[in-house]
Amino acid sequence: MDLEQILQKLIDEEAAKPKTHGVLLRVHSGDDRVDFKRSAGHATDDTRFPIASITKMFTATLIMQLVEETQIDLKQSVQSILTDVDLSGLHVVKGVDYGATLTIGQLLHQTSGLADYYEDDLATDLKAGKDRSYGLADVLRMTRALPPQARPDSGRSYYSDTNFQLLGAVIERATGQNFDQALQSRICVPLGLTQTEVLNGTDVGLPVFHKDHMLEVPQILSSMSADGSIISTLDEMLIFLRAFMQNQMFAPVTAAQMRQWNKLFFPLNYGYGLMRIKLPRWLTLFRATPELIGHSGASGSFAFYAPATDIYVIGTFNQTDAPRRPIKFMFDVLSLVAKHGASPIQ
Repeated sequence: MDLEQILQKLIDEEAAKPKTHGVLLRVHSGDDRVDFKRSAGHATDDTRFPIASITKMFTATLIMQLVEETQIDLKQSVQSILTDVDLSGLHVVKGVDYGATLTIGQLLHQTSGLADYYEDDLATDLKAGKDRSYGLADVLRMTRALPPQARPDSGRSYYSDTNFQLLGAVIERATGQNFDQALQSRICVPLGLTQTEVLNGTDVGLPVFHKDHMLEVPQILSSMSADGSIISTLDEMLIFLRAFMQNQMFAPVTAAQMRQWNKLFFPLNYGYGLMRIKLPRWLTLFRATPELIGHSGASGSFAFYAPATDIYVIGTFNQTDAPRRPIKFMFDVLSLVAKHGASPIQ
């Protein structure tokens, strides 16, 4: 079998597993010799799909563009920009209220220690298919009701969607546009993306499942805003990921700054709106595995780049019950490409 057949067999096997309803996969090499785009199960190659937290890469791009333009500063407090939003009591650790002093950089690097509003009853509602809309005021209310994860700048990153909800508000205030307008004018139009946008209405593209239950939650998905509300396609995600990794939307010095890695949770490190995966050799029988840089989402979405082999791997399982499933899958894909990808896919 050639590489195309081998990768198709892989995603067919994935789609045949219990509680799996559709798989999308795009694999592309920087030299264009490998270019695979296929689907399995109840999905088609060109179906739009919610990219979930891969949205954070778009948000990070917008923030760093504004930093380069000196419209905002990473050391600037969020409160100094969102002057009409009360951040007091949002992040109290051992009696100290850090809410008004949280900086843009702390939010972007996930070093604020803020509670993750998604872990309130919202996650339970989403997985149960209980749809509802919410805004920043609701996000702050949900965050205040949860215990903080850590004090700011405690030495590692703590994943929190609240950070990116606030960054979305910063983008809107700094640009005078809503998040989708900023996305379109600063990223989509320059890159020629016509199928990438913030979700609105009821069309979420490829249906999202929790186990065998199809989730009809367009309001929740739309409300995720800068932390997870974008819908796109395999083709357009590849265009964005290549542009991101090739520094087409910001300066190389900015790209280097965004790759200041902190420990997140095994096996992930976190930069500025970026994840890094590098498995230790003891976990892989002392075989070296590629470093992956990009982001994944709670729906089983993934968009990563392997710098050492110049390979892009993008796709989704659209399953909220297996958010870590893409990690092993991506390494399986890269292993097959390394073994069988000497010749281009026709």
